Amino acid sequence: MRLGPSALTIAATLLATTASAGPDAIRLAVINDQTGPFSAHGGKGSAVAARLAVEDMGGQVLGKKIEILAADHQNKPEVASALTNQYIDVNKVDAFIDGASSAATLAMQGITRDRKRIFLITGGASSDLTGKDCSPTGFHLVPDTYSFARSVGVASVQNGGKNWYFITADYSFGISLENDARSVIGPLGAKVVGSARHPLNTPDFSSFLLQAQGLRPDVIAFANAGTDLVTALKQAQEFQVATGNTKLASFLLDVPDIQALGLQAAGGVRFALPFYWDMTDETRKWSERFRAASGGLLPTRIHAMTYAGVLHYLKAIKAAGTDDGPTVAKLMHATPMNDMLNKEVLVREDGRVMTDMYLLQAKKPDESKGPDDLLAIVSKVPASEVFRPLEQGGCPLDRR
Repeated sequence: MRLGPSALTIAATLLATTASAGPDAIRLAVINDQTGPFSAHGGKGSAVAARLAVEDMGGQVLGKKIEILAADHQNKPEVASALTNQYIDVNKVDAFIDGASSAATLAMQGITRDRKRIFLITGGASSDLTGKDCSPTGFHLVPDTYSFARSVGVASVQNGGKNWYFITADYSFGISLENDARSVIGPLGAKVVGSARHPLNTPDFSSFLLQAQGLRPDVIAFANAGTDLVTALKQAQEFQVATGNTKLASFLLDVPDIQALGLQAAGGVRFALPFYWDMTDETRKWSERFRAASGGLLPTRIHAMTYAGVLHYLKAIKAAGTDDGPTVAKLMHATPMNDMLNKEVLVREDGRVMTDMYLLQAKKPDESKGPDDLLAIVSKVPASEVFRPLEQGGCPLDRR
């Protein structure tokens, strides 16, 4: 019998990890995009970050060795689902990490909720993960589409962005981001004059950009991420669509995107993130460890929050005296997070980790002191100002 690509991926993963399966270990599995458009943000670096947290716990908890497994779901929800189930059934995995694309993350959220496994969401950004699809064992550590939309949307409207055109990725993340942005800018008096949707890994955005340019909006907003966002921004510059009153707005940028664009192109662009490597002495020290372990990569928000989430999870196992998922999850909700980035950060009933955000600005070439000096911190934005209020999300776990 011949195996299709998805089955081959699962089979290869299991062959690499089944041998260690047994009851004498705490196992965490990173399932994400390791070769595709989001791999620079999370990818293999997520496993590196997780291992740093394991190292800080001494490599074991409750007398059990801690193991980190990893697999590439190729941004296919069906592969993510199959891998999650196989890791539980065959490898006896206790917790899952990352998720990458929102569609794959939502699929994993459903399985881990039903099978009572911890899910440390550091990749997917759909606000549904703490809304209608929330889970008592799911923890959303990175910003979601609502917080990205609010951070950028409010600032853009305040700066004169009354007419908007969206270029949106045609999958869960992009659609959720556009919808959240519309809910933010509408009440502020802005209107949407047009929109277009594109598939994942689109090489040519010219038709979308020229259509947007023809409508002369105040804002052309890119509701996409990863290589699609970088490609779209580069082509927007080539076609010079940001002329006159028209400005470009990108909701989700991180260090790999700025590196890919270059400071000549990215300089001056503002966006919000919970982490940048050069924020404090603690983040700089941790980032040096990450770079040494990853072959020189600068850590992203996903890497930082993966470390923070795994550390919080392992501390909770130790405090609870058990690795039972629901029991550990309750303690994770009740205990503030403390690590190199988060200080007394609370976890809400819906799984939202209330990490503060920072408004950042890409430096211009003459402002940068070296290849790693990419961003400047403009201001701190409290979590309470950017994340959707609990009562508005529709999470059935909100019993107030």
